[in-house]
Amino acid sequence: MALRKSSRLPQTALIKQILKRCSSLGKKQGYDDQGLRLDVPKGHFVVYVGENRSRHIVPISFLTRPEFQTLLHQAEEEFGFDHERGLTIPCKEDTFESLTSMLR
Repeated sequence: MALRKSSRLPQTALIKQILKRCSSLGKKQGYDDQGLRLDVPKGHFVVYVGENRSRHIVPISFLTRPEFQTLLHQAEEEFGFDHERGLTIPCKEDTFESLTSMLR
């Protein structure tokens, strides 16, 4: 029985890719000189959740939590990493809010 090599990125590479994507959304009004939105505190990043793509600011520390990584893998499978408006999490907003409230 042959083993198949997984096409998934190693966890650290995945986290670096997400952080790079979230921090390089472009320079527009409301962004600092590094391309970060002014309303996003240091140590946090933005995700969009649900059908209405509601915007949530979450701590970077969530990236190491297995529960959040499951959401990231679902996002990768459904959307890949080519997002026009930022990282989109494919779950219902109330489910996301429930999960993140437990992680805090």
